[in-house]
Amino acid sequence: MDGTMALLPSFIRPTRMTKRSARPAGRPPAGDEPVLDAPDDRLSPALVAAGRGEYDAAARLLAGTRAAAAWENHDRYVRRLAAFAGSRPEWFELWRATAPQDPGLLVVQAQLAVDRVWPSPARAELLREVSPLITAAARADDRDPVPWRIALDHARGSRAGHRYFEELWEAAVRRAPHHYGCHVAALRYLAASCCVRWGDTPHAPRASHRECFDFADQAAQDAPADALVQALPARAAFGCLTDGCGPEVPRPRLDAAADRALAFSARFPAADPWPAEIRNKLLYVLMRLERWEDARNQLRLIGPYATSFPWERFSDDPLGHFLRLREHLLSPGSRPFPAGLMTWSQAPLGRHGGHDRAGDH
Repeated sequence: MDGTMALLPSFIRPTRMTKRSARPAGRPPAGDEPVLDAPDDRLSPALVAAGRGEYDAAARLLAGTRAAAAWENHDRYVRRLAAFAGSRPEWFELWRATAPQDPGLLVVQAQLAVDRVWPSPARAELLREVSPLITAAARADDRDPVPWRIALDHARGSRAGHRYFEELWEAAVRRAPHHYGCHVAALRYLAASCCVRWGDTPHAPRASHRECFDFADQAAQDAPADALVQALPARAAFGCLTDGCGPEVPRPRLDAAADRALAFSARFPAADPWPAEIRNKLLYVLMRLERWEDARNQLRLIGPYATSFPWERFSDDPLGHFLRLREHLLSPGSRPFPAGLMTWSQAPLGRHGGHDRAGDH
């Protein structure tokens, strides 16, 4: 191994396991018109109950995913419940008052705390005050990788050094070797090093998009065929196409990442909420690569399940942006996309466009 990736040796160690990833059965599509971030049939009742000020359904949901070691579901539900608590806190405050040591409460509380301070210009300083909440969540259930994913996000946002990040990474993959959220957190940390995003202090980049691809490809190769990590190279391609920094990545490598994600997407039925975010992100990558037939087919597989990511990167109205993009993609004839719809870079493919939003973590 050469280059800056040698600074992060634990990132590319094989993490094979034989257990296959669990996922919920997809529910039938609710109709032809897309909806944004539609919850699955397990999360939906918990959100409805939370809207009534009740926390029991959310607590049972997270207890069930912990008991089943369904960590991908567990992570998704933690993120969604934390987002809901950010806008409708009454049920969450009741939960905290009634069951302050509930492991589900503690992990949602840690996620919510990170979410709240992430957009602040003083993020690095404010995140340091959140550390005890993440520690409490990790201690509440030693098997759960989600507090460690939150810790990885926290380390990136607080500008932690590589040695500390590697320690967190080792702890995360011991608990769930192929957890997608932890891998995305690590990928984004590497990408942040590539783009020198630690504030305004200049320093030499420690990684490049090529190292990000090396990490993502190794993780996908080591994972089961139905693990979400199969889509990690496409996540690296998305970062490469949007980060606006780093050297050009060869087109064949971008196509290979898209092909792997296409094979993963094809494992699931059309209009399935489980792979919806993967498919929405893949749709963007395919369009940037001008693979129009693949993009149209992916649009069919997405069905009504539009997701905020990645469209919130390009518009304050992610659903409206998705609908405009869909209309253009399905229109007869070949027409160039309107300016701004894809935030096309004027540079050749592989020399990238805009930067991440502050809160996109």
